[in-house]
Amino acid sequence: MDIILITTGIFCLIAGLAGCIIPMLPGPPVAYVGLILLHMTQRAQLTTSELVVGLVVVIVVQVLDYFIPMLGTKYTGGGGKWANRGTLIGTLVGILFLPWGIIIGPFVGAFLGATKDGADNTQALKSGIGSLIGFLLGTVLKFVVCGYFIWVFIRELI
Repeated sequence: MDIILITTGIFCLIAGLAGCIIPMLPGPPVAYVGLILLHMTQRAQLTTSELVVGLVVVIVVQVLDYFIPMLGTKYTGGGGKWANRGTLIGTLVGILFLPWGIIIGPFVGAFLGATKDGADNTQALKSGIGSLIGFLLGTVLKFVVCGYFIWVFIRELI
């Protein structure tokens, strides 16, 4: 049974890592399931605090993944109220047009929102670039979390 759980856990970790890039897969939650599967084996036992902290990190990263592009819009100097709303709306609409929509949606939403805020094209472009930088930062954050889960998995098996 342990072999099945470990093998399934490895597939979850690989799928979680792929989910950092492919928006259809929730990367960190899937990788976390891999850790849970490892915990269920006789081979390795993670502490309760490790599991709880891992779950909290996954929840925080998933929530931040939707809000980091808005912060990028805000802190690039072109993000007013409508630019932030546009980023959020662009993110939600972009989910419908995966995989590229999740990248282009926040950018276009921030650009259009900044234009509605009265920003010129240069400022609106800064807002769009800020949302793109925020998206890339969120992706890196997901990679770090999944990489840590992979490291814990390997550490426990060795």
